[in-house]
Amino acid sequence: MINNTSILWFILSLFLAPLFPGIINKVKAFFGGKKGPPVTQLYFDLFKLMHKSATYSRTATLLTRLAPFAIFFATIGAGLLMPGFFNPACCTFSGDIIFMAYLLGIARFFMVTAALDRGSAFEGMGASREVLYSALAEPALFCGLLVLIYETGSLSISGIFAELSPGHWQQNPAIMLLIAVSWMIVLLTENARIPVDDPNTHLELTMIHEVMILDYSSKDLAMIEYAAAYKLWLFSGLLVGLVISTPAMPTLLHFPVFAAGMFLVAVLIGMIESTIARMRLIHIPKFIVGSGALAIIALILKIAGN
Repeated sequence: MINNTSILWFILSLFLAPLFPGIINKVKAFFGGKKGPPVTQLYFDLFKLMHKSATYSRTATLLTRLAPFAIFFATIGAGLLMPGFFNPACCTFSGDIIFMAYLLGIARFFMVTAALDRGSAFEGMGASREVLYSALAEPALFCGLLVLIYETGSLSISGIFAELSPGHWQQNPAIMLLIAVSWMIVLLTENARIPVDDPNTHLELTMIHEVMILDYSSKDLAMIEYAAAYKLWLFSGLLVGLVISTPAMPTLLHFPVFAAGMFLVAVLIGMIESTIARMRLIHIPKFIVGSGALAIIALILKIAGN
């Protein structure tokens, strides 16, 4: 089912997504005692990249040229299934969260295969880590969704968030908190943030996401960077929809409350990246598996409680 009234909110999210990394960078600059780049820096970077010409490796095939388009449109397609500003998604149906995960998986597939296509050993290492970490993070996301399906009785992500209320947090605070912490770890993992990855690092041996896009430039890099910002927006929206319930909230408050929730998530990410060092590579899988363990515990508690 297509929801026409949510199209405007979807378009608004497309415009606001590049602000999210800017807020995180401002928080990190504050903790470092610096002024930092403007919040709108990503807009300027994207505009600059769109006016540059692309350069490709002689070993690259057509896959390298097509991958940025696949990554961009698959991520935007996932946004059509994601409720925003406490309104239903543009397109809703039972099991839409599975389809959204598959769209993000398609984007990841093209990112990884394009990195392998160029024949770089460093990009190959980054691709292998990306696949491993995403595979470890998916159980946490889906176990958390199973708990919410038990709680709300809805198989649609829009329906789940529409049915969530403060009563769920009052009745099962431990379960809801476990899911929130688990999804926060998934957010950091899926978006290559500290302590899993460092988006600002330049050491190829330890990079994950950034090393896979080293050979991209111009419009290709702009599409990938925008898709990364929008993906961060989507996962943050999942967390805000879980924590903030809206059944009794007036419609006029939906936009400011959602915007405030997204701002707080960005501040939290910035604080984490300012106070915690990146983990050693051998410890990262344990950290990600921990998020799955939290979600599984929440699921066990919910089933036992019924």
